[in-house]
Formats: sequence, C-alpha cells, structure tokens
Amino acid sequence: MERQVTLGASLSLGEKLKEIAALFKLRLTSLVVFSAVLGYWMGVPSGGFNLLNAVLLSLAGVMVTGASNALNQVLEVEADGLMKRTAERPLVKGTVGMTEAIVISLLVGASGVLLLWTRFGPLTGILGLLSLFMYVALYTPMKKLSAWSVFVGAFPGAFPPMLGYVAATGQFGLGPGLLFAMQFMWQFPHYWAIAWVLHEDYQLAGYHMLPSKGGRDGYTASLILLYTLFVIPVGMLPWVFGFTGALSAVTAVVCGLVMLVPAMRLLRTRDKKDARKLMFASFIYLPVVQIAYVLDKV
Repeated sequence: MERQVTLGASLSLGEKLKEIAALFKLRLTSLVVFSAVLGYWMGVPSGGFNLLNAVLLSLAGVMVTGASNALNQVLEVEADGLMKRTAERPLVKGTVGMTEAIVISLLVGASGVLLLWTRFGPLTGILGLLSLFMYVALYTPMKKLSAWSVFVGAFPGAFPPMLGYVAATGQFGLGPGLLFAMQFMWQFPHYWAIAWVLHEDYQLAGYHMLPSKGGRDGYTASLILLYTLFVIPVGMLPWVFGFTGALSAVTAVVCGLVMLVPAMRLLRTRDKKDARKLMFASFIYLPVVQIAYVLDKV
C-alpha cells in the first residue's frame, strides 16, 4: 500500500487525472451514457428534448458508472494483477492509491446519484443507486463464485436506457421496460462472446464467466446461439407495442442477423475468431438499434 501511495504522489496533475480517468474507464462509460441519453430521448414528447437535461443526465451517468467501475477495480485489484488485459490498471500499477480510489469513487458516485435524484426525481435516483449497488456489491463478488454473475450483472447493465426514459417521464411503464428488456437480453451473447475470447485470462483470476463448467464447449456455444436468437424478437418489441415504427423493427432484425451468423459459426467451429466476430457484431447492434428507436419513434 505504501508503494501505491508513493507512486501515486509522484505523478504530475495531468498524469494523475489520466490515471483517474483510466480508473473510471471513461471510454467505456461514455457508451453507457450514450445509451441513457437515447433512452431519455425516447421518453420525451416530440420536440421536447431538453439539451440541459441531456447534459446533466450524461454527467450523472458518467459519475455513477465511473464510480461503479472504480469500486469494481478496488475489489478486484489482486485478480487484475493476474490477468494480462488488466495488469496495467492504475491500482495494480500503484499510480492511484487504494484509499484515494475508494474516497474519490464514493464521493463521485454519491454526487451522481444525488444529481439524478434532485434533477430528475426520486425514481431516477433510486435506479442510479440500485445500479451502483448491484454492480459493485453483487455482480463483482459473484464473478468468482458462479457463472450466474452474468445474469446478475445484466440487470445494472440494462438500466441505462430505462433510467434515461424514466428521467424524461418521471415514471416507470411499458416503454422503459421494453428498452430494459432489449439491452438485458443483448448482454448474454455479448458478454459470453467476450468471456469466450478471454477465457484463459479469466481462468487465471478464478472467474466463472461462461455458463458451462467445460468452458468453451458445445453447451456454452449452444446457449450463445439461443440467446442471440432471443435478441431478435426482443429487439422488435418497441415496434410491436407501438412505440416505434417498422423501420426500427427491420433494423433490429438485420442487426440481430449480423450477430446470428457468427453465433452459428461458433457452434460449429468453437473458434475464438468467431467469438470475436460475435463480440464486435454485438458492439454494433446496441447503438444502431437504439438510434433506430429514436429516429423511428412514433
């Protein structure tokens, strides 16, 4: 711990801010915030988009999601040191001290929840707090205990568009529920594809991310294909219930098929290359379909 404080204290202000940005995973956080803003846009009536509210929602989203990422790294610092892809994280390198990370994360996370609560109402604030709690206190420790961690983590992972919609309307309903359902279902093939690619690294840390104890086996590949199939009809639900037009449904089907092709190949080949293709296809699916929802909103 002393080594961490010493290294962290020796950095310039610019270097320290860069390390804190890495601790908060700001690039990944921006994708989450983008999803929340699109959810907000879906919730506001036509012509009622408020730029200030969108900016404040984005700021609060960065704070809550960033704090979740940082506290995740606090709990997983030892495991991060064992994996190649996380060995250069700030807490592992010692460029940010443990106490420093905890204090900053709690302050930023609490401020983000408070901003959501005071600006957009108690329900939005509660969703932000619940997201932070479930990601840090439930999903993070479960990763070493059970593959069910992916299921638990899918809840806070699917909150952003729902939270954005609730921030716009002040209430929960079918609309935000459908946005939640789409992103919830999407996460299973998305995260399992990532876990397939990074299976050896996760094993080094003792993480159970794939649904089968056999890891990269036929059972896992079958589930990936099954849940990829589920993504297609769930992505069409906003159209089915009249929240969007037919264009969004077509977009959801086409993007779902783009995911389905590598998922089918993965079942046959069990090749890491096909899992990587599915992973990148899932990265494309989410923003494209959500943008289609907004553009095609009825």
